[in-house]
Amino acid sequence: MPTVSTKPMTQGAVPNTSPACYHCGEPCAPTHIQLDDKDFCCEGCKTVFEILDDNGMCRYYDLDEQAGMSLKGKKQAAFAYLDDPDVREKLIDFANDDQTRVTFFIPAIHCASCLWLLENLYKFNPGIQATTVNFVKKEVYVTFDESVISLRQLVELLDSIAYTPAINLSNLDGSQKPLVDRSFYYKFGVAGFAFGNIMLLSFPEYLGLDKTLEGEFFQLFGYLNILLALPLVFYSGSDYLKSAWLGLKNRNLNIDVPIALGVLTLFGRSAFEILTHTGAGYLDSLAGLVFFLLAGKWFQQRTYHSISFERDYKSYFPIAAHRKNEDGSTTSTTLDKLDPGDIIEVKNGELIPADGVLLNGEAAIDYSFVTGESEPVGRNSGEKVYAGGRQTGSSIEVSLTRRVSQSYLTQLWNDEAFTKATDSRTSELANRVGKYFTFAILIIAFTTLGYWLQYDTGLAVNAFTAVLIIACPCAVALAVPFIFGNALRVLARNRFFLKNTAVIEAVSNVQSIIFDKTGTLTDRHQSSIHFEGAPLDAHEKQMVRALLKPSSHTLSQQIVAYLSADEPAQDTALYPVSNWEEVVGQGVAGNVSHYHLKAGSAAFMDKKVAAESGVYIQINGQVRGAFRLENHFRTGLWEVVHYFAQQARLFLLSGDNDRERSLLEPAFEGKGEMFFRQSPQDKLQFVRKLQAKGENVMMLGDGLNDAGALKQSDAGIVVAENTNNFTPACDAILDAAHFDRLPGFVEFARKSIRLVYYAYGFALIYNIIGLSFAVQGALSPIVAAILMPLSSISIVLFGTLSSNILARKLKL
Repeated sequence: MPTVSTKPMTQGAVPNTSPACYHCGEPCAPTHIQLDDKDFCCEGCKTVFEILDDNGMCRYYDLDEQAGMSLKGKKQAAFAYLDDPDVREKLIDFANDDQTRVTFFIPAIHCASCLWLLENLYKFNPGIQATTVNFVKKEVYVTFDESVISLRQLVELLDSIAYTPAINLSNLDGSQKPLVDRSFYYKFGVAGFAFGNIMLLSFPEYLGLDKTLEGEFFQLFGYLNILLALPLVFYSGSDYLKSAWLGLKNRNLNIDVPIALGVLTLFGRSAFEILTHTGAGYLDSLAGLVFFLLAGKWFQQRTYHSISFERDYKSYFPIAAHRKNEDGSTTSTTLDKLDPGDIIEVKNGELIPADGVLLNGEAAIDYSFVTGESEPVGRNSGEKVYAGGRQTGSSIEVSLTRRVSQSYLTQLWNDEAFTKATDSRTSELANRVGKYFTFAILIIAFTTLGYWLQYDTGLAVNAFTAVLIIACPCAVALAVPFIFGNALRVLARNRFFLKNTAVIEAVSNVQSIIFDKTGTLTDRHQSSIHFEGAPLDAHEKQMVRALLKPSSHTLSQQIVAYLSADEPAQDTALYPVSNWEEVVGQGVAGNVSHYHLKAGSAAFMDKKVAAESGVYIQINGQVRGAFRLENHFRTGLWEVVHYFAQQARLFLLSGDNDRERSLLEPAFEGKGEMFFRQSPQDKLQFVRKLQAKGENVMMLGDGLNDAGALKQSDAGIVVAENTNNFTPACDAILDAAHFDRLPGFVEFARKSIRLVYYAYGFALIYNIIGLSFAVQGALSPIVAAILMPLSSISIVLFGTLSSNILARKLKL
């Protein structure tokens, strides 16, 4: 057992330098706590160390020796309110018998050690199943078992290790994180204050006053400048110093290494000259350097936020829910217009967009998008259902208890399980350029320093620092996020929604393109329908309508609309459906008014019938006929197919028979291969075969019977008809009304990649010109400090302006 001791200072002894706390790095008080050979400033820091040590997690300190947060003066927070069921319901994202999911905003996240510790949170308690950290947003997604650890105990555990979640119940449904961390503004303010005052105290030097007469004032002003420079360098510039140090510890030359080296060189040389009375130093240049670096950083964050491609759900998901009206009818309603208390109808295969309570129907909810488990979970009337679940039975009615959650839906779409591990050519290039660029700049800087030292020490220091600052590869790092980020915003404005920037390259680099037919190439709103066979009476029509209504398949919905127009006075509520089942790619079956009905393909019927196109109807084992649909293809289909035929190989995969082959052949111009009677598994295997040949595959489908193929393809695009058929497995969602504009969207994506390479060329020319002046000593560090953020700003402006001009040129 480690020994703990409290060590007071001996009375009258000369105080030594206070030891630093092993956990947080802050100076310990004269009376401090020791555990073995380690010093701690307070009981809180010692307790956290003991927790980490007991769980074998002291690697936390290896990643960053001063990773911990100080707990001095911290009192145990009261979290009893988290035991309240109503509070719990507001906080959790999802819960079932085995796991609960919750999202916490933790402001204390600040370094690699935080990331490592939180992702290893499961080692503290067996009830914690998994944690995922979003470092940029300072958010932690925790999956845990409430039978082992409660929500309150989880928060208390986080609090005990100094990662207390910021829980504000009044803002749960609409909180926004600050654009820039508040500490950044403090650092910016200190830099501005120091810059202004150092410039003021340097005026005697600028005015050329006689140092022999006013030497004491010059020395006093120099000492004051050093005092002002200390917080400037080690507080305002701490992010650059820490980043460079961590990079060097991990043997990685990041872009902050030259900056940190330049800052420390200026400070060290200036302090030496002032303290030895051999010169005035360069603290004015140093202050300007740090101030303008932070100003450039602020501008980048503001600009990046303004073109952020993490849009809200109003545009991120072009889907709608079926909201029930007072008269019993349903209206297609966009997600942003749904409120708590609204009743929505969720059909088979559709996603539940927000948490709610089940009112009617047999719920069999597939939560695989949330938990990874595809086994449907049964729920009874009055029980809670969660956003992200997909109904797999007949229609259900849900009363919403929350608004649609932007962060939760985007979290689902961006889940690692649905993100393809594709290497981005532009991102790879940026990383490679950044690495080698930094190495080359260090060589040039030290060569410049060595050359000028033999002639002029001051000039050598200025030239060395100017080289380090002017040639920062920030512009290379900014090109991809700014240009691609703006491209995503432009495409979203035109109703083409991409999951992330990697999809831009995926849709631009395909060798094979696969089209689904029904619901993708066909427009269900323009198709004409007629029934062939023994006529159905009004009662039979309403039974068929009741059977097909829970299905979200395009053909089912077209027939339901046709029957609703034929018998508008009838109400399907009079025809309850039981034992309802949908066999993907074949049809639906169920019991209606003591009759057993089937609707689907010829192969789905109990008795063999002629395998013609249409939706066959079987009542109590007797095939009564089939609904024949005359499909109308989407506007612009010919132009879309013609564009892609010049870019890649074309394929059509349809679950229907080949009755419409002759209609489609002119559109494909004989350049595409068509395959009919394809099951969902057939489509998936077809994609895999093409990929096995080394081809990049893009697929367009409606997301119903081809979700597997969409997920497998390199770029899966769902054509959405304003219905809730969203699948996280897709890479993009295209509003069906803009199908004819798809060639323009792809062309814009391709040309956006060219803009990135143009930006790289621009940054290269800029750096060559800047270095040519810097190595000659003709560029002061303060001018370099102004030019460096200007180079970043110029890349930002180039990226956004060129992207917007390109969009306007393509009429987007």
